[in-house]
Amino acid sequence: MPLSLEEISALREVPNDTVLETAIRMLRGRLAVTSSFGAESALLLSMVAEIDPSTPVLFLNTLRHFPETLRYRDELVAHLGLKDVHDVMPRSEMLAQRDPQDQLAAFDPDACCALRKTEPLFDTLSHYDAWVTGRKRGQAATRNDMEVVEPQPDGRARINPLSEWSRADIEQEIRRRNLPRHPLTGFGFASIGCAPCTRAVRPGEDPRAGRWAGHVKTECGIHLTPADRSTV
Repeated sequence: MPLSLEEISALREVPNDTVLETAIRMLRGRLAVTSSFGAESALLLSMVAEIDPSTPVLFLNTLRHFPETLRYRDELVAHLGLKDVHDVMPRSEMLAQRDPQDQLAAFDPDACCALRKTEPLFDTLSHYDAWVTGRKRGQAATRNDMEVVEPQPDGRARINPLSEWSRADIEQEIRRRNLPRHPLTGFGFASIGCAPCTRAVRPGEDPRAGRWAGHVKTECGIHLTPADRSTV
């Protein structure tokens, strides 16, 4: 069911550093956390585990991830004691119809993201009234205006508790918590997605420059509203 005006107001009125705890406790059973188990994912997941390790965590298993990402997911889940992590996967019949040779990413990355990410995730999120992401404003120019609490047209809400955190803030807190690192960060990967569409970042580049390099594409679509997605 949609969030009430009172619930939206409550989320918007609390300090940003307590919005995650407020959301998890207020919307228990109605909220999930989405995570890529990527370069900076450990921080948000550590915060979630401290509040309630039984909070549902959704991992988009596109079947095109680096092996290191899948191993890191398992390591981090065990390290943090997360109790309800779900792999969200594309349906096998859809893969057979639309990407039978696993080559779709090479010639139509938008269609590949729709098949392997956007459609499976939005099907799963339809069961929740709110979801939490690890997005930050500093990750890319397309995220500069992101709000901490983003009401959606259908009455649900997307919550971005780390939106105002800088890379330095995140790095400092990851170190303070002594969290495990994604192994690919040691090889220059600052933002980690599917293997066919991710490369290491060169010195001075935007942290997300390694995603869909050579394409005008900057987002996979999972963080766009249905109205947004209809225009891209």
